Amino acid sequence: MADIVLYGSPLSPFFRKAEFLLRTKGVAFDTENVPVLGMPDWYAALNPGRRIPTLRDRTIAEEGPPGTIPDSSAMCAFIDKKYLGPSFYPEDPYALGRALWFEEYADTDLAGVVGSGIFRPIMFPRFQGKESDLATAKATAAEKLPEKLAYLDGVLEAGPFLGGETLTIGDVAVASVFAQYALVAQLPEGFPHFRAFYERMAALPALAENLALCRKMLSKALPAPLELSA
Repeated sequence: MADIVLYGSPLSPFFRKAEFLLRTKGVAFDTENVPVLGMPDWYAALNPGRRIPTLRDRTIAEEGPPGTIPDSSAMCAFIDKKYLGPSFYPEDPYALGRALWFEEYADTDLAGVVGSGIFRPIMFPRFQGKESDLATAKATAAEKLPEKLAYLDGVLEAGPFLGGETLTIGDVAVASVFAQYALVAQLPEGFPHFRAFYERMAALPALAENLALCRKMLSKALPAPLELSA
């Protein structure tokens, strides 16, 4: 039994972000599935916002709220501070601020478009045996996503990562959120710097393992990514 438990689902971009740090640092962890649809009441005691994921450190407590951290940004900072391995938080104050900004941008602006506007309309109906809301997904991909990707593409002209030459929590957050799009749709045309960035991130073992599992989980409901630009 590992010291760390992640409650949630690998399909969550925020679960994916925390998982990335744990895998990269070589930290053993257990997972306990908590579905987004039909979330159990007991989970509210651990996460008052009723969102996933939540992290538990069993060295602090094995049950109840003690030992838990219910926000992905907070748990990633905890993981980075507690465990050896590459740090995702720069020492330089400005670089740190920028890394945290991109994490926040991913978790709010980008997640709102990719998650709520594209992934959910495509997959949530399919999870219930219904047809995808392709009209909403296509409209979001055409009207809202380009602005987000254009911004990130411009930043990435300066280097392979959002902060330049060094991988930070901002890169992990952006790639983890955009993966929601890549799991259900073909990558959009244009944005060459961002596309190269995402493909580079998706090839890293810590993200590649999650994506392989997610594709397997989605394969029955969605055999192949959709073309949203048509």
